[in-house]
Amino acid sequence: MAVSDAGVSTPTAVSKWNLEGEAMCPHRLVLEHVTSRWGVLVLIQLLERPYRFSELRRAIGRVSEKMLTQTLQTLERDGLVHRDAKPVIPPRVDYSLTDLGREAAEQVYALASWTEQRMGEVLKAREVYDAAKAQL
Repeated sequence: MAVSDAGVSTPTAVSKWNLEGEAMCPHRLVLEHVTSRWGVLVLIQLLERPYRFSELRRAIGRVSEKMLTQTLQTLERDGLVHRDAKPVIPPRVDYSLTDLGREAAEQVYALASWTEQRMGEVLKAREVYDAAKAQL
């Protein structure tokens, strides 16, 4: 992404986020991981504290064990989540954010907070849009 001297992203950087042929831009792939349905929820939840797998699953709710496992593995591979497996019986695995993961989670949390704050305006816009479409 192109950044000006003031540290602001420039509109010309948008072209980097487009697909280039069949290969997906690496930036876009990481963005997809971070902003996926479960990726967002995992990152936001882990902002609070480290979680064990089962308690993270309960805290997020409605996520299958398979999807949570895949999401955690993807975020771990991207360097956003740390997996700490303790050699005890029964096995204990804790998940926490890396420094990079904390940065990403804070950004995602800001976007999630914005959507919560602006939901009334979004709902109103939808009503206006739907009413206009119904008149056509």
